[in-house]
Amino acid sequence: MIFSPVRIGPLTLRNRIVFAAHLTNYAVDGLPSAQHLAYYAARAAGGAGLIITEEHSTDPADRPYEKLIHGFDPAVIPAYRRITGAVHAHGVPILAQLNHNGGQSSGMYSRLPVWGPSPVPDPLFREVPKAVTAAEIRQIIAGYGRVAGHCIAGGFDGVELQCSHASIIRGFLSPVTNRRTDCYGGSPRRRARLLLEIVDAVREAIGADRVLGVRICGEEFVEGGIELDEAVGLARMLEAHGGIDYLNTSIGVATASLHLIEASMHVPKGYALHIPAAIRRAVRLPVVGIGRFTDPAQAERALAEGCCDLVGVVRGQVADPDFVAKAKAGTGVRACVGCNQHCVGRVGLNRRLGCAVNPAAGREAVPVPAPTVRGRRVLVVGGGPAGLQAAVSAARRGHRVVLCERDAEPGGQVRLAAAAPGRGELSGVVANLLADCRRLGVQIRAGAEVDARWVRDQRPDAVVLATGARPAAPDWADGLDRVVDVRAVLGGQVAPSGSVLVYDELGFHPATSVAELLAARGCTVEIATPGMVVGQDLGLTLDMELFHVRAHAAGITLSPDRVVLGAAAHSGGGVALRMLHHPTGTIRTQMCDWVVCAVPPRPADELWHALRDNGFAVYRVGDCLAPRRVPEAVAEGHRVAESL
Repeated sequence: MIFSPVRIGPLTLRNRIVFAAHLTNYAVDGLPSAQHLAYYAARAAGGAGLIITEEHSTDPADRPYEKLIHGFDPAVIPAYRRITGAVHAHGVPILAQLNHNGGQSSGMYSRLPVWGPSPVPDPLFREVPKAVTAAEIRQIIAGYGRVAGHCIAGGFDGVELQCSHASIIRGFLSPVTNRRTDCYGGSPRRRARLLLEIVDAVREAIGADRVLGVRICGEEFVEGGIELDEAVGLARMLEAHGGIDYLNTSIGVATASLHLIEASMHVPKGYALHIPAAIRRAVRLPVVGIGRFTDPAQAERALAEGCCDLVGVVRGQVADPDFVAKAKAGTGVRACVGCNQHCVGRVGLNRRLGCAVNPAAGREAVPVPAPTVRGRRVLVVGGGPAGLQAAVSAARRGHRVVLCERDAEPGGQVRLAAAAPGRGELSGVVANLLADCRRLGVQIRAGAEVDARWVRDQRPDAVVLATGARPAAPDWADGLDRVVDVRAVLGGQVAPSGSVLVYDELGFHPATSVAELLAARGCTVEIATPGMVVGQDLGLTLDMELFHVRAHAAGITLSPDRVVLGAAAHSGGGVALRMLHHPTGTIRTQMCDWVVCAVPPRPADELWHALRDNGFAVYRVGDCLAPRRVPEAVAEGHRVAESL
């Protein structure tokens, strides 16, 4: 069904895969950029049936983040024309999403109060909105109409109204944030009045021959908020009102339940399909379904089972712009693994959207230099993500590549990380790259121990060292057999039992993953960290909330602000730790049977020092250069290969 055409209003789409709206942080000074053009054009070239851009602001006072497209400014129109022309060149229609963030915004940039239906602060931004007046409501409506007109002048095939996860319209629709007693508050119909008036204004601005869609929130997951029955009622109301051509769906709100909007790998695929399924049963309008679609077969099932008429695939097409073309050809896609590190995580840090498994994502507009010499003999040492990506990217540029891996199979530390509870999809990083290696003719020699003499004997033109990093025990752990590294536990070399303290200096998945693994085996587990929050970087990937739920259910104790000062073996066979609670300066001794450390490793760079002055180019990538995370390793392997 993916490749059956579908009609939305005046448009007939050639397939049912939608590259749905999502933030990119690619705007420059409020204007769409050349990166926007290259990014959307790549997904159009890859076969998407419909592209919907990120939000375009409808009001100068609404600026929740820095790199927002100022749709209200007529200066956007030339950039719009360039983007729409590039997408249309591939025969793909493109819509613009319109939005006013309302109370889910910030006065930091505008130095003005944010607007909302009622003075109910958002839990993330914590600013009390100004309740808008009747005159200001008319201004909001006019703003949507004005920006819709700019979009049509810029060549868009229509627009979508965001009324879902971060929108003043959703603020009016929700009983949690709308406490008004006038004609815009009270019953569901009165709370929907603003949306219906905006629909009328936008339809008038775009005319009958352009598409108008509405994206609604199916469930807010906020106490007293929108639930599915009310969302279905809103869908019926919109269809009866007329003027719209399709309904898009969403789950959660972009603050209190943000982890459900851009769910990580801990959330099952298709988790939100009950929302479009319920709406589709209630209306005749085409309905777009969402819910972490990472492979074409999953999208096909959702369509075949009648859950939706179209499928929104965002991260799947960020990871592989050719998602649709490969699905049609029957070849494997480069699968999104749901890690959220360089898409959600980077955008949350005010950086450009990227991708852990696709190093070209976010760099589509950057020219790639041609190889200086084709057909070079490239030796890659190390088969983790950095080495595999270096091999793939070098082979793609026409070089002859041999990859040597010491272990019996490639994968490096990713194979260990994927063994932890709920982290199995990480194995897709390696699976993606191995598939590319096979397709490109990379020669892989597993179980190959490599030394400097052997490398010199091969007489390569270039060597890429991806030899990783090795565990580094803290100084206080010297000589203690029951203080072990997290890798030894995940790899099965040791099996701690009894009471286990996981000491975390990394603030990310290694400590929390091994803690869950050990708790599931029956251990009594505590995570102690010098940080102010256990697993503090999980917030970047939207894993924090659900980890805390799971930790509580598993009985895992979370102890922030703890520093180990020293350790010694105690008579019972375990470890006695001297622990500092640094906010209070309190020092106490804590007994446990085992200590598992998630601490910074040391680069395994001996081969680099042995080879650096041997007359051929030698590069380091990944952890043997500086221990970091998967996205950095992949990007670095790709970057070095591009320089060859």
